[in-house]
Amino acid sequence: MKMIKDYEMVIGLEVHVELKTKTKIFCSCPTTYGAKPNTQTCPVCMGLPGVLPVLNKKVVEYAVKAGLATNCKIAHFSKQDRKNYFYPDLPKAYQISQYDIPLCENGYLMIETEEGSKRIGITRIHIEEDAGKLVHDDKYGTMIDCNRCGVPLIEIVSEPDIRSAKEAVAYLEKLRTIILYSGISDCKRNEGAFRCDVNLSVRKKGQTEFGTRTEMKNINSSQYVAQAIEYEYKRQVETIESGGRIVQETRKFDQETGKTYAMRTKENANDYRYFPDPDLPPIELTDDDILKLESEIGELPDERKQKLMKTYGLTAYDSDTLLTDPAMANYFEEVAKHTTYYKIVANIFTTEIMRLNKEGFFCPVKAENMAKLATLFGDQIINSSTVKQLFGRMWMRDFDPVDVVEKEELAQINDREVLDAIVEEVLKSSEKLINDYRNGKGKAFEALMGKAMGLTSGKANPVVLAELLKNRL
Repeated sequence: MKMIKDYEMVIGLEVHVELKTKTKIFCSCPTTYGAKPNTQTCPVCMGLPGVLPVLNKKVVEYAVKAGLATNCKIAHFSKQDRKNYFYPDLPKAYQISQYDIPLCENGYLMIETEEGSKRIGITRIHIEEDAGKLVHDDKYGTMIDCNRCGVPLIEIVSEPDIRSAKEAVAYLEKLRTIILYSGISDCKRNEGAFRCDVNLSVRKKGQTEFGTRTEMKNINSSQYVAQAIEYEYKRQVETIESGGRIVQETRKFDQETGKTYAMRTKENANDYRYFPDPDLPPIELTDDDILKLESEIGELPDERKQKLMKTYGLTAYDSDTLLTDPAMANYFEEVAKHTTYYKIVANIFTTEIMRLNKEGFFCPVKAENMAKLATLFGDQIINSSTVKQLFGRMWMRDFDPVDVVEKEELAQINDREVLDAIVEEVLKSSEKLINDYRNGKGKAFEALMGKAMGLTSGKANPVVLAELLKNRL
Protein backbone atom coordinates (compact mmCIF):
# COMPACT_ATOMS: atom_id res chain seq x y z
CA MET A 1 0.00 0.00 0.00
CA LYS A 2 2.87 2.39 0.80
CA MET A 3 4.38 1.70 -2.62
CA ILE A 4 1.09 2.53 -4.37
CA LYS A 5 0.63 5.74 -2.36
CA ASP A 6 3.97 7.01 -3.71
CA TYR A 7 2.34 7.27 -7.17
CA GLU A 8 -0.48 9.30 -8.66
CA MET A 9 -2.70 8.43 -11.59
CA VAL A 10 -3.18 10.71 -14.58
CA ILE A 11 -6.46 10.17 -16.42
CA GLY A 12 -8.05 11.54 -19.56
CA LEU A 13 -11.45 10.38 -20.82
CA GLU A 14 -12.74 10.10 -24.38
CA VAL A 15 -16.54 10.00 -24.23
CA HIS A 16 -18.56 8.85 -27.24
CA VAL A 17 -22.14 10.13 -27.38
CA GLU A 18 -24.66 8.93 -29.97
CA LEU A 19 -26.77 11.86 -31.17
CA LYS A 20 -30.56 11.49 -31.31
CA THR A 21 -30.99 12.36 -34.96
CA LYS A 22 -33.69 10.50 -36.89
CA THR A 23 -31.26 9.60 -39.68
CA LYS A 24 -27.58 8.73 -39.96
CA ILE A 25 -24.73 11.18 -40.39
CA PHE A 26 -24.19 10.81 -44.17
CA CYS A 27 -27.37 9.13 -45.46
CA SER A 28 -31.12 8.91 -44.84
CA CYS A 29 -31.10 5.48 -43.13
CA PRO A 30 -32.97 5.53 -39.78
CA THR A 31 -31.12 5.29 -36.45
CA THR A 32 -33.81 3.31 -34.57
CA TYR A 33 -32.26 1.17 -31.83
CA GLY A 34 -33.04 -2.55 -31.74
CA ALA A 35 -34.07 -3.06 -35.39
CA LYS A 36 -33.45 -6.44 -37.03
CA PRO A 37 -29.78 -6.83 -38.07
CA ASN A 38 -28.77 -5.18 -41.35
CA THR A 39 -32.21 -3.72 -42.07
CA GLN A 40 -31.16 -0.06 -41.65
CA THR A 41 -28.36 0.15 -44.22
CA CYS A 42 -27.75 1.49 -47.70
CA PRO A 43 -24.81 1.77 -50.13
CA VAL A 44 -23.68 5.03 -48.47
CA CYS A 45 -23.36 3.79 -44.88
CA MET A 46 -21.95 0.50 -46.18
CA GLY A 47 -19.29 2.49 -48.06
CA LEU A 48 -19.83 0.83 -51.43
CA PRO A 49 -17.80 2.10 -54.42
CA GLY A 50 -19.12 5.22 -56.11
CA VAL A 51 -21.36 6.50 -53.30
CA LEU A 52 -21.28 10.09 -52.05
CA PRO A 53 -21.92 11.01 -48.39
CA VAL A 54 -24.02 14.10 -47.57
CA LEU A 55 -23.55 15.60 -44.09
CA ASN A 56 -26.63 15.70 -41.83
CA LYS A 57 -26.98 19.36 -40.77
CA LYS A 58 -28.57 18.38 -37.44
CA VAL A 59 -25.36 16.56 -36.45
CA VAL A 60 -23.39 19.80 -36.71
CA GLU A 61 -26.04 21.70 -34.74
CA TYR A 62 -26.05 19.13 -31.95
CA ALA A 63 -22.24 19.06 -31.76
CA VAL A 64 -22.11 22.86 -31.49
CA LYS A 65 -24.72 22.79 -28.71
CA ALA A 66 -22.56 20.27 -26.82
CA GLY A 67 -19.59 22.59 -27.22
CA LEU A 68 -21.50 25.66 -26.05
CA ALA A 69 -22.85 23.77 -23.01
CA THR A 70 -19.30 22.80 -22.02
CA ASN A 71 -17.75 26.27 -22.49
CA CYS A 72 -15.91 25.39 -25.72
CA LYS A 73 -14.74 27.73 -28.45
CA ILE A 74 -16.70 26.97 -31.64
CA ALA A 75 -14.78 26.83 -34.93
CA HIS A 76 -16.13 28.99 -37.77
CA PHE A 77 -14.30 26.71 -40.20
CA SER A 78 -13.70 22.97 -39.76
CA LYS A 79 -13.39 19.93 -41.96
CA GLN A 80 -13.86 16.15 -41.92
CA ASP A 81 -11.10 13.60 -42.34
CA ARG A 82 -10.73 9.93 -43.13
CA LYS A 83 -9.22 7.83 -40.35
CA ASN A 84 -7.81 4.66 -41.90
CA TYR A 85 -7.43 1.29 -40.24
CA PHE A 86 -9.10 -2.08 -40.44
CA TYR A 87 -12.52 -2.09 -38.82
CA PRO A 88 -14.05 -5.60 -39.00
CA ASP A 89 -17.45 -4.00 -38.39
CA LEU A 90 -17.15 -1.02 -40.78
CA PRO A 91 -17.12 -2.36 -44.36
CA LYS A 92 -15.31 0.58 -45.99
CA ALA A 93 -12.35 0.15 -43.55
CA TYR A 94 -12.07 3.83 -42.73
CA GLN A 95 -14.03 6.15 -40.46
CA ILE A 96 -15.03 9.70 -41.33
CA SER A 97 -14.02 11.79 -38.32
CA GLN A 98 -12.24 15.10 -37.63
CA TYR A 99 -8.50 15.37 -37.09
CA ASP A 100 -6.76 18.74 -36.79
CA ILE A 101 -9.71 21.18 -37.04
CA PRO A 102 -12.55 19.94 -34.79
CA LEU A 103 -15.83 21.80 -34.35
CA CYS A 104 -15.27 22.60 -30.66
CA GLU A 105 -12.10 23.19 -28.62
CA ASN A 106 -10.75 24.44 -25.27
CA GLY A 107 -13.78 23.95 -23.02
CA TYR A 108 -14.24 22.83 -19.43
CA LEU A 109 -16.74 21.76 -16.83
CA MET A 110 -16.73 21.94 -13.05
CA ILE A 111 -17.11 18.82 -10.91
CA GLU A 112 -17.87 18.39 -7.21
CA THR A 113 -16.20 15.75 -5.02
CA GLU A 114 -15.64 15.34 -1.29
CA GLU A 115 -12.48 17.42 -1.74
CA GLY A 116 -14.45 20.33 -3.25
CA SER A 117 -14.82 21.85 -6.73
CA LYS A 118 -12.43 21.13 -9.57
CA ARG A 119 -12.18 22.31 -13.16
CA ILE A 120 -11.70 19.58 -15.79
CA GLY A 121 -10.55 20.82 -19.18
CA ILE A 122 -12.11 19.62 -22.43
CA THR A 123 -9.59 19.46 -25.26
CA ARG A 124 -12.03 19.05 -28.13
CA ILE A 125 -15.41 17.83 -29.33
CA HIS A 126 -15.61 16.46 -32.85
CA ILE A 127 -18.18 14.65 -34.99
CA GLU A 128 -17.71 11.20 -36.49
CA GLU A 129 -19.61 8.12 -37.64
CA ASP A 130 -20.09 5.03 -35.50
CA ALA A 131 -18.96 1.58 -36.60
CA GLY A 132 -21.18 -1.50 -36.81
CA LYS A 133 -21.51 -4.24 -34.23
CA LEU A 134 -19.93 -7.67 -34.01
CA VAL A 135 -22.25 -10.38 -32.69
CA HIS A 136 -20.52 -13.49 -31.34
CA ASP A 137 -22.51 -16.73 -31.48
CA ASP A 138 -21.42 -20.23 -30.41
CA LYS A 139 -23.17 -21.84 -33.38
CA TYR A 140 -22.55 -19.40 -36.23
CA GLY A 141 -19.33 -17.71 -35.09
CA THR A 142 -18.87 -13.94 -35.39
CA MET A 143 -21.49 -12.07 -37.41
CA ILE A 144 -21.72 -8.40 -38.41
CA ASP A 145 -24.72 -6.12 -37.88
CA CYS A 146 -24.21 -2.95 -39.93
CA ASN A 147 -27.26 -1.07 -38.62
CA ARG A 148 -25.02 1.09 -36.41
CA CYS A 149 -22.64 2.00 -39.27
CA GLY A 150 -22.99 5.73 -39.82
CA VAL A 151 -24.92 6.51 -36.65
CA PRO A 152 -23.73 10.02 -35.70
CA LEU A 153 -21.40 10.45 -32.74
CA ILE A 154 -19.64 13.24 -30.96
CA GLU A 155 -16.38 12.41 -29.21
CA ILE A 156 -15.65 14.57 -26.16
CA VAL A 157 -11.96 14.44 -25.21
CA SER A 158 -10.93 15.68 -21.76
CA GLU A 159 -7.59 17.07 -20.71
CA PRO A 160 -5.53 14.68 -18.50
CA ASP A 161 -6.76 16.59 -15.41
CA ILE A 162 -8.42 13.69 -13.58
CA ARG A 163 -6.52 12.19 -10.64
CA SER A 164 -8.83 9.55 -9.14
CA ALA A 165 -11.66 7.15 -9.92
CA LYS A 166 -14.03 9.40 -7.94
CA GLU A 167 -13.14 12.40 -10.08
CA ALA A 168 -13.62 10.32 -13.24
CA VAL A 169 -17.11 9.25 -12.13
CA ALA A 170 -18.02 12.81 -11.10
CA TYR A 171 -16.89 14.07 -14.52
CA LEU A 172 -18.86 11.41 -16.42
CA GLU A 173 -22.05 11.97 -14.44
CA LYS A 174 -21.81 15.76 -14.79
CA LEU A 175 -21.09 15.50 -18.52
CA ARG A 176 -23.98 13.09 -19.07
CA THR A 177 -26.37 15.43 -17.25
CA ILE A 178 -25.22 18.40 -19.35
CA ILE A 179 -25.72 16.43 -22.58
CA LEU A 180 -29.20 15.35 -21.48
CA TYR A 181 -30.19 18.94 -20.69
CA SER A 182 -28.79 20.10 -24.04
CA GLY A 183 -31.37 17.83 -25.70
CA ILE A 184 -28.93 16.25 -28.17
CA SER A 185 -28.84 12.65 -26.90
CA ASP A 186 -30.80 10.37 -24.59
CA CYS A 187 -27.44 9.02 -23.26
CA LYS A 188 -28.85 5.51 -22.72
CA ARG A 189 -25.83 3.57 -21.53
CA ASN A 190 -27.51 0.19 -22.00
CA GLU A 191 -27.88 1.03 -25.71
CA GLY A 192 -24.29 2.23 -26.07
CA ALA A 193 -25.35 5.87 -26.50
CA PHE A 194 -22.95 7.07 -23.79
CA ARG A 195 -19.67 5.20 -23.42
CA CYS A 196 -16.08 6.11 -22.80
CA ASP A 197 -12.44 5.14 -23.30
CA VAL A 198 -10.15 5.63 -20.29
CA ASN A 199 -6.56 6.77 -20.89
CA LEU A 200 -4.46 6.18 -17.77
CA SER A 201 -0.81 6.53 -16.80
CA VAL A 202 1.00 6.70 -13.47
CA ARG A 203 3.92 8.76 -12.19
CA LYS A 204 5.72 9.37 -8.91
CA LYS A 205 4.10 12.13 -6.85
CA GLY A 206 5.84 15.43 -7.57
CA GLN A 207 6.93 14.32 -11.02
CA THR A 208 5.84 16.59 -13.91
CA GLU A 209 6.37 14.33 -16.92
CA PHE A 210 3.60 11.95 -17.93
CA GLY A 211 4.14 8.19 -17.85
CA THR A 212 3.27 5.78 -20.68
CA ARG A 213 -0.50 5.50 -20.97
CA THR A 214 -2.82 2.66 -21.75
CA GLU A 215 -6.33 2.99 -23.14
CA MET A 216 -9.30 0.97 -21.89
CA LYS A 217 -12.01 0.88 -24.55
CA ASN A 218 -15.81 1.18 -24.61
CA ILE A 219 -16.87 1.16 -20.95
CA ASN A 220 -20.53 2.15 -20.57
CA SER A 221 -20.96 2.26 -16.78
CA SER A 222 -19.53 4.66 -14.19
CA GLN A 223 -19.17 1.73 -11.79
CA TYR A 224 -17.08 -0.20 -14.32
CA VAL A 225 -15.02 2.90 -15.14
CA ALA A 226 -14.12 3.18 -11.44
CA GLN A 227 -13.23 -0.53 -11.22
CA ALA A 228 -11.13 -0.39 -14.40
CA ILE A 229 -9.21 2.66 -13.13
CA GLU A 230 -8.44 1.13 -9.74
CA TYR A 231 -7.23 -2.14 -11.27
CA GLU A 232 -5.14 -0.54 -14.03
CA TYR A 233 -3.53 1.93 -11.59
CA LYS A 234 -2.46 -0.90 -9.30
CA ARG A 235 -1.26 -3.01 -12.25
CA GLN A 236 0.89 -0.23 -13.67
CA VAL A 237 2.48 0.66 -10.32
CA GLU A 238 3.29 -2.98 -9.57
CA THR A 239 4.77 -3.42 -13.07
CA ILE A 240 7.06 -0.40 -12.64
CA GLU A 241 8.10 -1.35 -9.10
CA SER A 242 9.00 -4.88 -10.22
CA GLY A 243 11.32 -3.50 -12.92
CA GLY A 244 8.90 -3.91 -15.81
CA ARG A 245 7.91 -1.42 -18.53
CA ILE A 246 4.45 -0.08 -19.34
CA VAL A 247 3.56 -0.69 -22.99
CA GLN A 248 1.37 1.83 -24.83
CA GLU A 249 -1.54 -0.40 -25.74
CA THR A 250 -5.30 -0.76 -25.96
CA ARG A 251 -6.79 -2.87 -23.18
CA LYS A 252 -10.19 -4.43 -22.53
CA PHE A 253 -11.94 -4.26 -19.16
CA ASP A 254 -13.61 -7.54 -18.18
CA GLN A 255 -16.73 -6.93 -16.08
CA GLU A 256 -16.72 -10.47 -14.71
CA THR A 257 -13.17 -10.44 -13.34
CA GLY A 258 -12.75 -6.70 -12.73
CA LYS A 259 -9.40 -6.87 -14.57
CA THR A 260 -7.98 -5.35 -17.77
CA TYR A 261 -6.40 -7.39 -20.57
CA ALA A 262 -4.17 -6.35 -23.49
CA MET A 263 -5.92 -6.27 -26.89
CA ARG A 264 -3.45 -4.64 -29.27
CA THR A 265 -0.59 -2.15 -29.40
CA LYS A 266 -1.98 1.38 -29.29
CA GLU A 267 -1.98 3.24 -32.59
CA ASN A 268 -0.63 6.79 -32.92
CA ALA A 269 -2.13 9.51 -35.11
CA ASN A 270 0.30 8.84 -37.97
CA ASP A 271 -0.79 5.18 -38.03
CA TYR A 272 -4.29 6.29 -39.05
CA ARG A 273 -3.03 8.16 -42.16
CA TYR A 274 -5.56 10.97 -41.74
CA PHE A 275 -6.40 13.05 -44.82
CA PRO A 276 -9.31 15.41 -45.62
CA ASP A 277 -12.31 13.53 -46.96
CA PRO A 278 -12.45 14.45 -50.67
CA ASP A 279 -16.23 13.95 -50.90
CA LEU A 280 -17.24 16.37 -48.12
CA PRO A 281 -16.93 20.17 -48.21
CA PRO A 282 -15.68 22.13 -45.18
CA ILE A 283 -18.12 23.08 -42.42
CA GLU A 284 -18.56 26.85 -42.16
CA LEU A 285 -20.46 28.60 -39.36
CA THR A 286 -21.21 32.31 -38.91
CA ASP A 287 -21.53 34.17 -35.60
CA ASP A 288 -25.29 34.32 -36.20
CA ASP A 289 -25.42 30.52 -36.65
CA ILE A 290 -23.66 30.01 -33.32
CA LEU A 291 -25.80 32.59 -31.47
CA LYS A 292 -28.99 30.97 -32.80
CA LEU A 293 -27.91 27.54 -31.56
CA GLU A 294 -26.94 28.99 -28.19
CA SER A 295 -30.41 30.54 -27.82
CA GLU A 296 -31.97 27.08 -28.35
CA ILE A 297 -30.18 25.54 -25.36
CA GLY A 298 -32.47 25.48 -22.35
CA GLU A 299 -31.66 25.72 -18.66
CA LEU A 300 -28.47 23.78 -17.90
CA PRO A 301 -27.89 21.68 -14.75
CA ASP A 302 -25.85 24.20 -12.70
CA GLU A 303 -28.45 26.91 -13.20
CA ARG A 304 -31.34 24.60 -12.43
CA LYS A 305 -29.58 23.25 -9.32
CA GLN A 306 -29.44 26.75 -7.84
CA LYS A 307 -33.15 27.16 -8.60
CA LEU A 308 -34.09 23.90 -6.86
CA MET A 309 -32.04 24.77 -3.79
CA LYS A 310 -33.36 28.34 -3.57
CA THR A 311 -37.02 27.72 -4.45
CA TYR A 312 -37.59 24.45 -2.59
CA GLY A 313 -34.90 24.50 0.11
CA LEU A 314 -33.34 21.26 -1.15
CA THR A 315 -29.82 20.12 -0.33
CA ALA A 316 -27.10 19.97 -2.99
CA TYR A 317 -27.30 16.15 -2.85
CA ASP A 318 -31.08 16.04 -3.38
CA SER A 319 -30.83 18.57 -6.21
CA ASP A 320 -28.06 16.64 -7.97
CA THR A 321 -30.11 13.44 -7.73
CA LEU A 322 -33.20 15.07 -9.24
CA LEU A 323 -31.11 16.63 -12.00
CA THR A 324 -29.74 13.31 -13.28
CA ASP A 325 -32.68 13.25 -15.70
CA PRO A 326 -34.57 16.33 -16.99
CA ALA A 327 -37.83 14.36 -16.92
CA MET A 328 -37.34 13.62 -13.21
CA ALA A 329 -36.65 17.27 -12.35
CA ASN A 330 -39.72 18.31 -14.36
CA TYR A 331 -41.88 15.74 -12.55
CA PHE A 332 -40.59 16.93 -9.15
CA GLU A 333 -41.56 20.51 -9.95
CA GLU A 334 -45.01 19.35 -11.07
CA VAL A 335 -45.48 17.50 -7.75
CA ALA A 336 -44.25 20.58 -5.85
CA LYS A 337 -47.17 22.59 -7.25
CA HIS A 338 -49.55 20.52 -5.07
CA THR A 339 -47.70 20.36 -1.71
CA THR A 340 -45.32 22.36 0.45
CA TYR A 341 -43.47 19.30 1.78
CA TYR A 342 -40.69 19.56 -0.81
CA LYS A 343 -38.06 17.73 1.24
CA ILE A 344 -40.39 14.76 1.78
CA VAL A 345 -41.07 14.58 -1.96
CA ALA A 346 -37.32 14.69 -2.64
CA ASN A 347 -36.76 11.85 -0.14
CA ILE A 348 -39.32 9.68 -1.95
CA PHE A 349 -37.44 10.39 -5.20
CA THR A 350 -33.97 9.64 -3.84
CA THR A 351 -35.07 6.40 -2.16
CA GLU A 352 -38.09 4.73 -3.76
CA ILE A 353 -38.12 6.16 -7.30
CA MET A 354 -34.34 5.91 -7.85
CA ARG A 355 -34.47 2.29 -6.63
CA LEU A 356 -37.11 1.44 -9.24
CA ASN A 357 -35.52 3.37 -12.13
CA LYS A 358 -32.61 1.56 -13.76
CA GLU A 359 -32.17 3.51 -17.00
CA GLY A 360 -33.99 6.78 -17.63
CA PHE A 361 -36.81 8.25 -15.55
CA PHE A 362 -40.24 6.68 -15.29
CA CYS A 363 -43.00 7.11 -12.70
CA PRO A 364 -46.58 5.86 -13.23
CA VAL A 365 -47.95 7.87 -10.25
CA LYS A 366 -49.83 11.11 -11.02
CA ALA A 367 -48.13 14.22 -9.67
CA GLU A 368 -51.23 15.11 -7.60
CA ASN A 369 -51.28 11.69 -5.92
CA MET A 370 -47.56 11.85 -5.19
CA ALA A 371 -48.11 15.26 -3.57
CA LYS A 372 -50.98 13.88 -1.47
CA LEU A 373 -48.75 11.04 -0.23
CA ALA A 374 -46.07 13.53 0.85
CA THR A 375 -48.68 15.71 2.57
CA LEU A 376 -50.14 12.75 4.48
CA PHE A 377 -46.67 12.08 5.90
CA GLY A 378 -45.83 15.73 6.46
CA ASP A 379 -49.08 16.24 8.40
CA GLN A 380 -48.21 13.16 10.51
CA ILE A 381 -51.34 11.32 9.39
CA ILE A 382 -49.26 8.31 8.24
CA ASN A 383 -45.75 7.14 9.16
CA SER A 384 -42.76 6.36 6.96
CA SER A 385 -43.55 2.64 6.88
CA THR A 386 -47.01 3.34 5.49
CA VAL A 387 -45.55 5.80 2.95
CA LYS A 388 -43.30 3.06 1.62
CA GLN A 389 -46.14 0.52 1.55
CA LEU A 390 -48.56 2.88 -0.20
CA PHE A 391 -45.99 4.04 -2.74
CA GLY A 392 -45.24 0.43 -3.69
CA ARG A 393 -48.93 -0.17 -4.32
CA MET A 394 -49.35 3.11 -6.22
CA TRP A 395 -46.45 2.17 -8.47
CA MET A 396 -48.31 -1.00 -9.49
CA ARG A 397 -51.69 0.75 -9.85
CA ASP A 398 -52.06 4.47 -9.22
CA PHE A 399 -54.73 5.70 -6.79
CA ASP A 400 -55.61 8.57 -4.44
CA PRO A 401 -53.77 7.75 -1.17
CA VAL A 402 -56.09 9.94 0.93
CA ASP A 403 -59.09 7.73 0.08
CA VAL A 404 -57.17 4.50 0.77
CA VAL A 405 -55.80 5.71 4.13
CA GLU A 406 -59.33 6.54 5.24
CA LYS A 407 -60.94 3.38 3.82
CA GLU A 408 -58.30 0.98 5.18
CA GLU A 409 -57.77 2.85 8.46
CA LEU A 410 -54.04 3.32 7.85
CA ALA A 411 -53.70 6.57 9.78
CA GLN A 412 -50.88 6.42 12.30
CA ILE A 413 -51.53 6.20 16.02
CA ASN A 414 -50.40 9.39 17.75
CA ASP A 415 -52.29 8.93 21.04
CA ARG A 416 -49.60 8.71 23.75
CA GLU A 417 -51.82 6.76 26.16
CA VAL A 418 -52.59 4.09 23.56
CA LEU A 419 -48.91 3.81 22.59
CA ASP A 420 -47.79 3.70 26.25
CA ALA A 421 -50.11 0.76 26.83
CA ILE A 422 -48.53 -1.00 23.82
CA VAL A 423 -45.04 -0.39 25.23
CA GLU A 424 -46.06 -1.79 28.62
CA GLU A 425 -47.47 -4.91 26.96
CA VAL A 426 -44.25 -5.47 24.97
CA LEU A 427 -41.99 -5.04 28.00
CA LYS A 428 -43.97 -7.57 30.07
CA SER A 429 -42.95 -10.35 27.66
CA SER A 430 -39.41 -9.19 26.78
CA GLU A 431 -37.24 -9.74 29.86
CA LYS A 432 -34.24 -10.96 27.83
CA LEU A 433 -34.34 -8.01 25.46
CA ILE A 434 -34.61 -5.62 28.40
CA ASN A 435 -31.49 -7.16 30.00
CA ASP A 436 -29.66 -7.03 26.64
CA TYR A 437 -30.53 -3.34 26.30
CA ARG A 438 -29.29 -2.57 29.81
CA ASN A 439 -26.07 -4.42 28.98
CA GLY A 440 -25.43 -2.06 26.07
CA LYS A 441 -26.72 -4.10 23.15
CA GLY A 442 -28.21 -1.50 20.80
CA LYS A 443 -30.02 -4.01 18.62
CA ALA A 444 -32.21 -4.97 21.59
CA PHE A 445 -33.92 -1.59 21.36
CA GLU A 446 -34.58 -2.13 17.64
CA ALA A 447 -36.10 -5.52 18.45
CA LEU A 448 -38.39 -4.00 21.10
CA MET A 449 -39.46 -1.29 18.66
CA GLY A 450 -40.20 -3.96 16.07
CA LYS A 451 -42.43 -5.88 18.47
CA ALA A 452 -44.31 -2.71 19.43
CA MET A 453 -44.78 -1.65 15.81
CA GLY A 454 -46.03 -5.16 15.05
CA LEU A 455 -48.76 -4.86 17.68
CA THR A 456 -50.02 -1.71 15.92
CA SER A 457 -49.75 -3.27 12.43
CA GLY A 458 -47.00 -0.73 11.67
CA LYS A 459 -49.28 2.26 12.29
CA ALA A 460 -47.64 3.70 15.44
CA ASN A 461 -45.95 7.08 15.31
CA PRO A 462 -42.34 5.82 15.51
CA VAL A 463 -40.97 9.02 17.09
CA VAL A 464 -43.51 9.01 19.95
CA LEU A 465 -43.20 5.24 20.35
CA ALA A 466 -39.40 5.40 20.64
CA GLU A 467 -39.63 8.19 23.22
CA LEU A 468 -42.11 6.26 25.37
CA LEU A 469 -40.09 3.05 25.11
CA LYS A 470 -36.88 4.79 26.21
CA ASN A 471 -38.67 6.39 29.15
CA ARG A 472 -40.03 3.00 30.26
CA LEU A 473 -36.65 1.32 29.91
